[in-house]
Amino acid sequence: MPERRDPAAMPAPLRRDVGLLGRLLGRVLEESGGPALLEAVERLRRATIALRGARASDREAARAEVVELVAGFDLDRAELVARAFTVYFQLVNLAEEQHRVRTLRERSRGGGPVRESFEAAVQEVRAAAGDAGLAALLDRLEVMPVLTAHPTEARRRAVVDALLRIGGLLARLDDPRLSAAEEADSHRRLLEEITALWRTEQLRRERPTPLDEVRTVAAVFDATVFQLVPDVYRSLERALVGDAAGTRQPPFRPYLRWGSWVGGDRDGNPNVTAATTTAAVSVQADHVLRGLEAAARRIGRSLTVSAASTPPTPELLASLAGDEAAFPGPAAAIRRRSPEEPHRRKLLLVAEKLAATRACLVGEATPSTRGPGLSPPEPRGGYRDAAELLADLRLLQGSLAAAGAGRLAYGELQRLAWQAETFGFHLASLEVRQHASVHAQALAELAPDAVGDAAALDRLATDGWPTSSHARGAVAAEALATLRAMAELQGRFGADACRRYVVSFSRSAADLAAVRALARLAVPDGLVLDVVPLFESRADLEAAPAVLDEYVALPGVAAWLEDRGRRLEVMLGYSDSAKDAGFLAANLALYRAQGALAAWAGVHGVDLTLFHGRGGALGRGGGPAGRAVRGQAPGSVAGRFKVTEQGEVIFARYGNPAIGHRHLEQVTNAVLGASTPGALAALRAAEARFLPAAGRMAAASEAAWRDLVEGDGFAEFFARVTPIRELGLLQLGSRPARRGGSGGGDLAGLRAIPWVFAWSQNRCNLPGWYGLGTGLATVAGEPGGTATLQAMHREWPFFRSLIENAEMSLAKADPLVSEPYLRLGGRPDLVTAIREEFRRTRALVLEVTAADRLLGHRPVLRRAVDLRNPYVDALSFLQVRFLAELREEGGGDAGRMADLVLLTVNGVAAGLQNTG
Repeated sequence: MPERRDPAAMPAPLRRDVGLLGRLLGRVLEESGGPALLEAVERLRRATIALRGARASDREAARAEVVELVAGFDLDRAELVARAFTVYFQLVNLAEEQHRVRTLRERSRGGGPVRESFEAAVQEVRAAAGDAGLAALLDRLEVMPVLTAHPTEARRRAVVDALLRIGGLLARLDDPRLSAAEEADSHRRLLEEITALWRTEQLRRERPTPLDEVRTVAAVFDATVFQLVPDVYRSLERALVGDAAGTRQPPFRPYLRWGSWVGGDRDGNPNVTAATTTAAVSVQADHVLRGLEAAARRIGRSLTVSAASTPPTPELLASLAGDEAAFPGPAAAIRRRSPEEPHRRKLLLVAEKLAATRACLVGEATPSTRGPGLSPPEPRGGYRDAAELLADLRLLQGSLAAAGAGRLAYGELQRLAWQAETFGFHLASLEVRQHASVHAQALAELAPDAVGDAAALDRLATDGWPTSSHARGAVAAEALATLRAMAELQGRFGADACRRYVVSFSRSAADLAAVRALARLAVPDGLVLDVVPLFESRADLEAAPAVLDEYVALPGVAAWLEDRGRRLEVMLGYSDSAKDAGFLAANLALYRAQGALAAWAGVHGVDLTLFHGRGGALGRGGGPAGRAVRGQAPGSVAGRFKVTEQGEVIFARYGNPAIGHRHLEQVTNAVLGASTPGALAALRAAEARFLPAAGRMAAASEAAWRDLVEGDGFAEFFARVTPIRELGLLQLGSRPARRGGSGGGDLAGLRAIPWVFAWSQNRCNLPGWYGLGTGLATVAGEPGGTATLQAMHREWPFFRSLIENAEMSLAKADPLVSEPYLRLGGRPDLVTAIREEFRRTRALVLEVTAADRLLGHRPVLRRAVDLRNPYVDALSFLQVRFLAELREEGGGDAGRMADLVLLTVNGVAAGLQNTG
């Protein structure tokens, strides 16, 4: 009888990789710092493992041993030990990523649909709605990831690149065809790359500029996303038509639409200007046009079918003649090599036209992908837009299909068509974001009487401004310059390149009408403009339908809405609502806002898209995106899902193609599944049964949250018990940690990212669970309350997702380690409140999930947390020691101690796998 494998046990391949990387790192440490360094690291590692395994009665003694070890390190030794644990985490993360890819491949070969896959989604929707319902839903389907430069990626780009190289070598070791010599060489190269990683500076010394961030995101598109998108489409096609995939026109339209805030988000970031926004789209266009050109050349070189075997259509020959006339030099060279291959000549001239397009739109900044013997691209004769490129590709496909070469028409050529349809000539639609108060300041400089008057602003937007109007101040000048930049970008790259304008802290119709009025002054001839309200605080979320009522009633907006096919986008902010009302109350407020807005859209005949401003961390709305989609309010998905993805989340989801594919597959599965009639009916039934109890819990939870964070001295306590001051020195991104004008002593102006990041560093994870226990206790104390909570967890996807996210936050928190941090605050009353709420929340979450330990029903996650905890502990004890010394002394070594704290911040972030 085969032995049953414990799902919580580390799989043998993962154990092998972790062991190999750990041994190689140990060898690097010994070679670099001698046996004494390796021994110091090993002693601390053994002590923290012993602390984790100690019985309750022995725990204080075990902790005292760790503290004594850490206290014995001088600054030089402490820096090296902290760096060793940081690099170790980076390597363990790689090993786990590699094992996840390995597992995905094994599951795909297992037979039958994989859970949360395209095949499972197609089966689910067909069973619920039939073929016609599936086709209708696919026609409506849109998934829109929006990449942002929110400062949550703690690693330098040089570190990320080194890890990518190590990951490639680690993956190579899975190849069973490797000879002994090749395997030995892979080990040698791993040792070389780990040595380079060890010797690479972990901390950024300069804050990146917005354009640095643009280039970083563009590099992600180059490395994975550009190729990943057609792979995703092909997988969906295979789920729909099986072996016929790649032989005929796909039965769905491309549904992925990428957006970006990088270079467009100026809310609280004075470094983002109109010039930045213009340059950002130019960088994006350069990357995508090079990608399209390279793909066209690669496919063209392999499209060697002859005119005799595959006769071209007259339409193709006519188009080819026009291209050869427009590009006589390249055409002659191509014809010499391929005189009887018209399809090949046509596609290679498509590549020439793309090169000319790039030269015209963004300039010839670096060498193109053109082959040898061809002159520089001609400046004329390129494409006006991506639609013209698609027309050429469709012409090629039609000619090949007419000649019986369907596989050539809808194979690699279809991948190129999908890339052109998805990315256009702009790569990702750049979205502008600005705070509503900035527009009010701009209007105060231009038309003071119209400030706050939605009707007056709508008249300015519709009828135009007096001819004497012009910018009289810096705020107005920059606001108008931004809108003119949007118009310029639309003229160069098409309307979709930059059409959305997100208004942070939208609280009235006037906040939205203000942007339309400013746009009319900036661009009198007209700007394609979608103003997107962003509702963030709990009060703003509750007021959203009333604000939209007033907004769409404005005559100019009503006319615009008709012109847009009654499509409207509304953004919901997860970060500030959680900081405002606490974890449970904010999540319920967001859920209610989703439902209220979906109902509002139904009454007004509006085709609504909700844009979810989810952070990477659980305290800012993070968590698995697929489960989050299933947990949305009834009717709020309706085939569309738009969400921000930021910082470390971008690299975690798209750094590896297989993981990126799985992420997009899970999201697509969830969007399709959540949009079926059966799913909607089940959600409505669960909501009707459980929403009143959730409301009672949220009220109690919010009261507990506000009692804590609004109490006297809490801001000072927070500043002392977390490395929030030091985080300001960590050069994460171009955006300041606080919105402009806010001082350093209050919490109101502090952005949600550093707020969450700081609490994760001291191992409290407070924003991801505080108040939940008080809320759960409200219902648990009622007759049959525990059974009600367990039924909510079982039957209501919203509540299940919420509890799972809280459970992860609790699992990554640790009272044993956080205690020395909290003591730095000098407020035993607050420490007691936090400690008691943690115990209450943990106990009730275990009761709700009917588990004996946190993550008890998710053994793979539990294993990952258990593996990391002792090593994170080592960094945490180092961090709190030097944080305390900085708080108390400073002195001549203050700069080095601050750097050491920042190094441990990087390491803890890598160990916990989240920042903000």
